[in-house]
Amino acid sequence: MTTKSQATAADISALLRARNAVLWVITREEARVERYLFEACASAGYPAVRFWDCGDGVTTLDGSPANIGSQDPGEVFTAIRSRSAAGNERGVWIMRDLHKWFDGIVGVGVIRTLRNLARQLPAVPRERAQAIIVITPSAEVPPELQGNVTVVDWPNPDRDEIASILDAAIASLPEELKASAAPNGTRDAAIDAAVGLSGEEAASCYAKSLVQSKRIDPVAVAKEKKRVIAREKVLEWFDPLPGGLDAVGGLDSLKSWLVARKVAYSPKARAYGLPSPKGCLLVGVPGCGKSLTAKAIATAWGIPLLRMDLGALKSKFVGESEQNLRRAFRVIESVGRCVVWLDEIEKALAGATQGAADGGVSSDALGAILSWMQDRQGEAFVIATANDVSALPPELLRKGRWDEVWFIDLPNEEERVAVLAAAVRGHDRDASSMKLDVDGVARNFCGGFSGAEIAALVPEALFAAFADGEREPTAQDLVTAAKNVVPLSKTSGEKLARLKEWQQRCGARPATSPESVAKSTGVQLDL
Repeated sequence: MTTKSQATAADISALLRARNAVLWVITREEARVERYLFEACASAGYPAVRFWDCGDGVTTLDGSPANIGSQDPGEVFTAIRSRSAAGNERGVWIMRDLHKWFDGIVGVGVIRTLRNLARQLPAVPRERAQAIIVITPSAEVPPELQGNVTVVDWPNPDRDEIASILDAAIASLPEELKASAAPNGTRDAAIDAAVGLSGEEAASCYAKSLVQSKRIDPVAVAKEKKRVIAREKVLEWFDPLPGGLDAVGGLDSLKSWLVARKVAYSPKARAYGLPSPKGCLLVGVPGCGKSLTAKAIATAWGIPLLRMDLGALKSKFVGESEQNLRRAFRVIESVGRCVVWLDEIEKALAGATQGAADGGVSSDALGAILSWMQDRQGEAFVIATANDVSALPPELLRKGRWDEVWFIDLPNEEERVAVLAAAVRGHDRDASSMKLDVDGVARNFCGGFSGAEIAALVPEALFAAFADGEREPTAQDLVTAAKNVVPLSKTSGEKLARLKEWQQRCGARPATSPESVAKSTGVQLDL
């Protein structure tokens, strides 16, 4: 199977055969990409390939001095021009640091010379054809060169290339360690964990894991992506939520749906052609588990959780907000399999529907998000939360943007018990061994409470118990804490009623199954 890098190298070979004189290759990985470039040049019929940088001047593939020109790019351009005029070989010149010479007064001459070469070289006889490849991490092509260069954005390694890097790391081990380096089921997980890293980063992660534990640890490899996120500064990395979906009380339909979607990432599902899940929108009552569920998905699926704060991406400079948003999309696509969390999305996009005087930034952000969600090809799972559905643009809610739109209501009796029990576990307590009657407290004293209001009872009871002789909390402590709560269902009853009306009108799927509701209320289902 052809990898992305091989396909890109084939494109470059075709561009060279078509006599494109100057190529601008964007990558941070010189060593990996240069190997492909060398093969592309040979395939295009350019046997002489030379490299230039400001440290060693002109060298061959093995780093030997070529005795042509110097550290000054102007002298190298002179050598290129002379060989195109009177040489006897076709050649490609791969220039590594050239983008640094485009600034200031010196840059004017360098840019002009490169533009002249871009115009002259295509007319050179084929037997003396010369081409220039600028290899750079910068995507900023000087305006003067934009009409004279062909830009190629070199991709990160795909799964097949990552697999070859993993196999090479294992092959370098002593024979007695090879068999245990990637136990059954680990290899695919280790490959998936490294997708989104550069080839050098992936090789380094595998080597580090082998040194530390004598085997490939997918979790340790996935953590390396945290550095990629920190470097780009457009997304926020969240550590996994301990307990995963077990830390979320109730919401049985939503959790079952999420567990079922996890199989789409298995090797068998990939071979079957099952599409990757796009994501879901969680709408409902504040404090009832929307954000907690987003954090729990990443833990349950064993993939990174990235939070995209749309408000933080906005900038006072014209055009920079849109640029930040698109950079965030590129990072998400490069990271590969992950959960992208858009919290309270209606607030970030309020200007797109309410006519905010932000110069159209919110409208542009909405358009960019809609286009990306519709056309993206990556494996990121997007989960967005919203409290005020009336502020959401209608086009954001249509089918196709999301796999499902879920409505999360106040917890019923069964769910209140599950939420309180999960909150007790979250504070390193076991309700059974403590003989803590969470069932009676949740059913009799937490009516109309949201999940957050129920969970808050536990730390309140812990404070009271600690102040009273550092004892363990009792059911009475929880009841006392509950009696001091005025639930949101009383203070914002009209707003919650409008949310339920919207759910019935628009058909958003309830996160709690009818069976759970019936069990909680004692109603017999007529099936």
